[in-house]
Amino acid sequence: MAYKSILTIITDAAVAESPLAHATALAAAQDAHVEAMCLGVDRTQTGYYYAGANALILQETLTRAHKEADELLELTKGILSKSSVRWAADTGVAPFADLARHVALHARFSDLVILPKPYGENRGAELEPVVEAALFDADAPVLVVPDDAQPNPTPEQIIVAWNQSKEALSAIRAAMPFLKQAKLVRIVVVDPPAHGPERSDPGGLLSQMLARHDITCEIDVVSKTLPRVSDVLNRHVTDKNADMIVMGAYGHSRFREAILGGATRNMLEQASVPVLMAH
Repeated sequence: MAYKSILTIITDAAVAESPLAHATALAAAQDAHVEAMCLGVDRTQTGYYYAGANALILQETLTRAHKEADELLELTKGILSKSSVRWAADTGVAPFADLARHVALHARFSDLVILPKPYGENRGAELEPVVEAALFDADAPVLVVPDDAQPNPTPEQIIVAWNQSKEALSAIRAAMPFLKQAKLVRIVVVDPPAHGPERSDPGGLLSQMLARHDITCEIDVVSKTLPRVSDVLNRHVTDKNADMIVMGAYGHSRFREAILGGATRNMLEQASVPVLMAH
């Protein structure tokens, strides 16, 4: 079991190096193919143009987006050409409002999508919808990497956030290539419910499933001593010196899942290690 098709979406040169470095390192370790999609984003909103605006203005915004895509392609080729992995890079242009369709078209055929953190200083507004599109529209697992995280294709200690949800289980299944190579997987249960099928053995069935894949795991039942679950998980990462977090991704509602929910957003804002998510 391995990732064979790894995708990264490049929309911002300032945060391109980290996902490309992680993608090439993982591809080298798992004999995978890296695909980089360099998207020039037309960030204007045509509906707000003044009455009488002509086609030249529209053409100018498209020309600017094409130029941006070409510059991102040159940067990407310069980085990927220094690696020994199989890779391909292409360009495209997308209006900001239509990002999801372009991202989903490529992401749904990938085993793993590696993207930069969507939140932080000097980040474009398009980074969040790119993550959302890969997760919710393409149903692809996404590895979000901090800018300063060193590529580590074989993390030794991984924290799995377990809350008995289908999203968490989807993330765990998607993370199997990482989990099977880890020295220790910590199943972290924050304030397990007093009622439910796992009330007497939180994480027990999951640990059994992982053990049958020869994965060494431990169960950490912790209290929610901080305001948010993401705070507890991030503190546990620091306390245990973990290399990665695996967790489910959640939307704000079942009717509009393409908006990252509070727990997911908080985790991506604060995480100091790569976070693998799936929906």
